[in-house]
Amino acid sequence: MLFSELGLRAELLHALDTAGYKIPTPVQEQAIPAILTGGDVLAAAQTGTGKTAGFTLPLLHNLMGEAKSAAHLPHNSKNNRRTSRRPVRALILTPTRELAMQVEASVQTYGKFLPLVSTVVFGGVGIGNQMKALARGTDILVATPGRLLDHVGQGTVDLSQVEVLILDEADRMLDMGFVRDIRRIVPLLPTDRQTLMFSATFSKEIKALAGDFLREPTLIEIEREKLEAPLVEHTVYGVTTEQKRDVLLKLLTTETTGQTLVFTRTKHMADRIDKVLHQHGILSATIHGNRSQVQRTRALDTFKTGAIRVLVATDIAARGLDIHNLPFVVNYEIPNVPEDYVHRIGRTGRAGKSGEAISLVSRDEYKFLRDIEKLIGKTIDRRTLDGIESPLPEVGAAVPAGIGGNARGGN
Repeated sequence: MLFSELGLRAELLHALDTAGYKIPTPVQEQAIPAILTGGDVLAAAQTGTGKTAGFTLPLLHNLMGEAKSAAHLPHNSKNNRRTSRRPVRALILTPTRELAMQVEASVQTYGKFLPLVSTVVFGGVGIGNQMKALARGTDILVATPGRLLDHVGQGTVDLSQVEVLILDEADRMLDMGFVRDIRRIVPLLPTDRQTLMFSATFSKEIKALAGDFLREPTLIEIEREKLEAPLVEHTVYGVTTEQKRDVLLKLLTTETTGQTLVFTRTKHMADRIDKVLHQHGILSATIHGNRSQVQRTRALDTFKTGAIRVLVATDIAARGLDIHNLPFVVNYEIPNVPEDYVHRIGRTGRAGKSGEAISLVSRDEYKFLRDIEKLIGKTIDRRTLDGIESPLPEVGAAVPAGIGGNARGGN
C-alpha cells in the first residue's frame, strides 16, 4: 500500500513526497484510516514505528476539512488581522520536551503546504515567548502537561474549542506521574472531541486510563519489534564529557574505519561535531531540524554514495532514515529515552550484515545507560582506550548518589 491510497489530501501527499516517504508503516496503514473517520483510537506502538506521522497526517487532513474562525487564512492575510485569533483546535500532550519538539517538527514537516499554525510549549525555558505565540493564535498546540497548566493558570491559553486531543506515549505519562495533570486538563476540553491515545503497550493501567477518556475506541496493536538485533555488537566506552571529542576522533581513525552514523542529542552539538571532524580531515555532514529538506537529502545521498564517511544526526531528523550496509553507529550522547537507543542502533546490523553500536557514556549519563540495558535485557560490554580511565561504576553496581540525569527531560 502507498500513502496515496489512504485518502489523504494532496498537500499532505506532496509533503510526504518531498520528504521521500512513499510507503506507510504498519501503524500508519492502520491508524490513518481509523483517525480519518473522526472516531477515538487507542493504539499500541513503540517508538520508531512511525506513530507520530500516523496521527499527525490524519489530524492535519481533518483540521483542513472545515474552516473555523481564522484557522485557514494565510499568516499574512489582511482579513486575518481583523478576525479573532486562531483557536486551539488540536492539543497534543507529550511526556517530555524532547518528544514535544519532535512531534511539532513532524507537524511542520507534514503540514508545510497547509495554512495551519502550530506551537510547542514545554518547561525548562522562559514562558514569555510561548505566551506571545499563544497570543497570536495557533491551530495545533503541542505541550507537556506541566507547562500547559502553567499557561492555563496564567490565562494565556483557551482550550474550549479543542476538537482533537492526542495523548502520545501515554505509558510514559503514567510512569512519570503526569496522570493527575492530565485529569486536570481534560475537563477544560469539549466533551464531543476526538481523543487518540498512543502507548507502547496495552497495560492494565493504560486500558483504565483509556476507559476514562475514550469512547468506544478503535483498537490498533502493532507487534513489538525485536528489541535487540542479533547481528549488532554493543560497546560502551566510559569517558568524561571533556574526553568525548578526542575519543570520537580516535575511534574514527582506529576502530570505525567504515561508514559511521554519529548521534547527538542536540542540533548545536551535531554542528560542533561536524566542525571538529572537518578540522581533522574527516569528511562529514549533518542532518538535524535546522537543515532544510534539500540539505538533508544531499547529506544523506553523499553518505550513501561514500562521498563522505561520517553522518552526524539528531534523533528528530533521523526518523525514517533508510541506510543499508551501515557498519557503525556511534552514540556521542546516549539518549535519555531507552527506546530511542533501540531506534538508533536499528540503523546497523540489517539484511544479514553485522554492525557495531558504540556509545560514549559519561558519569552523568550512567542512569540512562542502565535504563537502556534494562530495556534490551543485557549488559553492554565496557571497553577502555589506552590512557583513558573510565569514570563509570563497575557493571552491576547500584547508581551512586549524584549520578545520572533526569530522564523526564523537563516539563
